[in-house]
Amino acid sequence: MASLRIGLKPNLRMLASGTLGVVLLVAAGCNSSKETGRQAEESQSKPAAGSAEWHPRPLTDRKFERTPQRMARGRYLVEHVAGCFDCHSLVDFKKPGMQPIAGYKGSGDVLTADEAGFPAPYQVVHPNISPDMDTGAGTWTDDMFARAIREGVGHDGRKLTNYMPYQQFRYLSDEDLASVVVYVRSIPPVHRSLPKSNFPEWVLDEANPEPLSEPVPTPDLSTPVKRGEWLVHIADCSGCHTPTDGRFHDLPGMYMAGGGQLKGRWGEVYSANLTPDPSSPFYTSTPEQFIKEIHSGKVTARVLNSIMPWGYFRGMTDEDLRAIFAYLRTLKPVKHRVDNTEPPTYCRLCRQKHGLGYMN
Repeated sequence: MASLRIGLKPNLRMLASGTLGVVLLVAAGCNSSKETGRQAEESQSKPAAGSAEWHPRPLTDRKFERTPQRMARGRYLVEHVAGCFDCHSLVDFKKPGMQPIAGYKGSGDVLTADEAGFPAPYQVVHPNISPDMDTGAGTWTDDMFARAIREGVGHDGRKLTNYMPYQQFRYLSDEDLASVVVYVRSIPPVHRSLPKSNFPEWVLDEANPEPLSEPVPTPDLSTPVKRGEWLVHIADCSGCHTPTDGRFHDLPGMYMAGGGQLKGRWGEVYSANLTPDPSSPFYTSTPEQFIKEIHSGKVTARVLNSIMPWGYFRGMTDEDLRAIFAYLRTLKPVKHRVDNTEPPTYCRLCRQKHGLGYMN
C-alpha cells in the first residue's frame, strides 16, 4: 500500500502514503512569525532556471460549508485512506502503524537527506498543516488548500514538488476535496516551527502541476474493481510499491511490483510485490485474509515495518478493503521476489539491491 506520502520516491519513494497521501501540501518557514506561517510551503525554492513555463490557476474566494456530513467524510479520507498525517506529523517509528505522536498531528515533519534520497545537506520538509495562525496553515484560505491538494500549487503560487502526491489526489471529486479541507481545518492547532525545504534543482524540474478548470464529479464506484482502483489512487499505493528510476519516473512494466527502497528512522526496507504473481506475499491471500492482514499489520506471520501506514488503512471499511483486493487481483502479474529477511543482492528488474534480488 502507500507509505510516506512525503515522498521517498527518489529512494523509492512513499505513504505514502494518503497519503497516503493525501497528503497535504507545502513546506514550512523557519520561525514562529505570521510571515513564517504564510510561507509554509513544500516548495520554498523558486523554479529552477530552464524549467518549463507553467501557469497556476488563479485563486478564488470559494469557501466550503462546514457540515457534519463533510466532517465525517473528510475524517474517513484523511485519517484512513489518504493518510495525510503519516507525512504531515511527527511520527514515532518505534511503534507500528505510523501514527502521529500525541499532540503533533498535522504539525509537519522533516525528512533528512538520507530519507529523501539526496546527498547532505539537502532535506525535505512536510509543513505544519494544522490551523495554527503563526507556524501552520491557519491563514490559508479554502481554495489555497484545494489548489495545493489537487493541482500542486502552494498558497502563494509556488510549484510543489512530486513529494506531494497531487497527481493521485486529482482523483478526488469536488465534494471529497471539500470534505478533506473541512476536516483538516478542524484539527487542533499545533505551534511548531520548521526549517525550509532544501533540495536539488532537478526536483522542481520534475514537478508537473496542472490546473483543474473543470468540475471533478463523483467517481464511478459501481463495481469493486472500479472502487478499488479509485482507493488505490487516493492512498497512493504505487508511491511505495512501484519502483522508480530515482527521479519520480516509474520503471516500465513494474507497476505495483514492489522493490522500492525505504530507508530512514524506521530502518531499511523494500516494498512488497502487490501484483497477483506467486512471488507476491499476498498471492495466497483471500479477501478476508487480506482484511485481517491490514487490520493486524502482519503478512504471512511477519510484522510489517513501521513505515507501512497500516495503522491508517485498518480504519477503512471492509467493503473498501475488499475492493482494493479485487483491484489488485486485476493487475498484470510481475515475477519479482522481494524478501526483507534476506541479505540484499542486485535485482535486474528494479535495479536495486534487496533480499532475493539475485533470483529475479
